[in-house]
Amino acid sequence: MNESGFIDFRSDTVSRPTAEMRRAMFEAEVGDDVYGDDPPTNELERVAAEILGKEAALFVASGTMANQLGVLVSTQRGQEIILGSKAHIFAHEVGAAAVLSGVSMKTLDFAGDLPDPSKIEAAIRAEDIHEPETSLICLENALSNGRVVPLSIMQEVYQLAKCRHLAVHLDGARIFNAASFLAVDVKEITQYTDTVNVCLSKGLCAPVGSIFAGPANLVKKARKWRKLLGGGMRQTGILAAPALLALQDMPQRLPEDHANAAYLADKLSEIGTVSVLAERRDINMVFFRIAREAELLNQLPDLLAADKILINGPESTGEWRWVTHKDIDRSDIDLAVRKLSQLI
Repeated sequence: MNESGFIDFRSDTVSRPTAEMRRAMFEAEVGDDVYGDDPPTNELERVAAEILGKEAALFVASGTMANQLGVLVSTQRGQEIILGSKAHIFAHEVGAAAVLSGVSMKTLDFAGDLPDPSKIEAAIRAEDIHEPETSLICLENALSNGRVVPLSIMQEVYQLAKCRHLAVHLDGARIFNAASFLAVDVKEITQYTDTVNVCLSKGLCAPVGSIFAGPANLVKKARKWRKLLGGGMRQTGILAAPALLALQDMPQRLPEDHANAAYLADKLSEIGTVSVLAERRDINMVFFRIAREAELLNQLPDLLAADKILINGPESTGEWRWVTHKDIDRSDIDLAVRKLSQLI
């Protein structure tokens, strides 16, 4: 339960900063990041590059900005990028890759959304005067459907990309959740990417921000693109200080979120009309279906909100998604599942 008394399952983006993060914001020594002299931001970028195993890193306003920087620095206008049809870059970023980078997006349907290297290879354009040039492959890990991409697939796609002289950008919004599930250091994932986006404001609980990381020359290019996009901020230390704590301290507690999600899945499964999608239970998300009439289901978000329980409505597929995070404990889960059971 958060400080407002709500139990919020809508997303891990609703996680609140810790007391230590709030103190760090208040006490942060600041400069001007556009001039490069904001101490907390410089330290955050140094530590982020080290943790992610990259030459350099850049603090940006959001995961969408980081992903778009990944496209901007590795493409030229008129080229084409390859990505999954459910990828955040394609489905949830307002067509920004087309607007900002001027690239087309070759989307592929993968079984379970897990990248298929053979399909990716088949989608790479030939040297044909009629076709755009492929320049970039975009991956995600963890996936937005709750699954984690195995390292073997990451490695195979990366090796394919290098053989075909293509770049790989990873939308690693929840990369630390993926590393936790795989029981590996996050570098084991990032070694198979050229550039990577890491969200700090989801399960890691920072109030704002993401990290874009990669080779120093690409991060230098990204810094200029960030300025063009309006992301050249000033006293960013107020945000970088809690972001540094998020990056250093919060990944270690993600197994708690995963365990709570498993507990939530078990509790939901006890309701006769609920079917949990067990094959997508890798991280802190629980997907399920409810066998009741649409009229009732459409009312559920409002009915639960009346009891200070916040959820999103069902997706177009009829699936519901509840997400665990720092501000949800097992007593919250028990209460929410009990209220849901009473309603359905």
